[in-house]
Amino acid sequence: MFWVPLLLLAWAIAGVAGLRLCRAAVREAAAAGDDAGGRRGLTLYEAAFLSGGPARVADLTLVAMARQRRLLLAHTGWATVVDPRGRDDMERTVIGAIGPEGQSPIAPVRKAAATAEAVGALAERLVRAGLAVREGDGRTVAQALRRLRLAVPAVAGLAAAALLMPAPSPVPRPLVALWFALPLAFTLGCLAIARFELSPASPWASPAGQRLLASAHRAAAGDTDDDRAYLTSVAVRGVHAVGEPQVRAAFAHREPHVEW
Repeated sequence: MFWVPLLLLAWAIAGVAGLRLCRAAVREAAAAGDDAGGRRGLTLYEAAFLSGGPARVADLTLVAMARQRRLLLAHTGWATVVDPRGRDDMERTVIGAIGPEGQSPIAPVRKAAATAEAVGALAERLVRAGLAVREGDGRTVAQALRRLRLAVPAVAGLAAAALLMPAPSPVPRPLVALWFALPLAFTLGCLAIARFELSPASPWASPAGQRLLASAHRAAAGDTDDDRAYLTSVAVRGVHAVGEPQVRAAFAHREPHVEW
């Protein structure tokens, strides 16, 4: 009966992952009743952070400055400052990251801007307002779903180990496989239910923040010839929403996603 401890471990992994998902879902459902979202609409920077985190804020700043012709984004992946006077902290951060020569590859600029103090202050304001969740606290639905997805290969691996071990067992291997199919079916069932019942649209936004993001998504569906609608689309969808081929080519030279 060497496979029994492995089966118990598989159930423990599946049960803990499912319990974490249920607790996260209940916590977010309770938070959705709070009135933290009953405030003014989101600014562009706030919408960008709640949709895609610090890297999205940096992208939005670069695109906004390029649209206003105060920054040139070349298809080769370089940014050139046209107007060195930043209109807010984020723009001044980007200009400072480009450097005194006024020209730099976009990737290091984006990385420096995403980890800058201005983005950290924005994040703290959103967390205090109840619109954002702190990355790494392990309490969101998105994070619980990631753990549940990891539980699937873990349970499958334990089942494979139990079936492939050469030690003799009075229980037929098909029956052992059936026992292990139960925790595997449990984890897959939780994932299937979460797929239809839960919608962690952003790992950065709290339920209140996601409610405000919904209105931002509707605004992003407006006329992209309007500057506000255009930049809102970039904030909530990312640089793939940019229509200009040159600007899209410029962002193709980026470094990997930067975490907060």
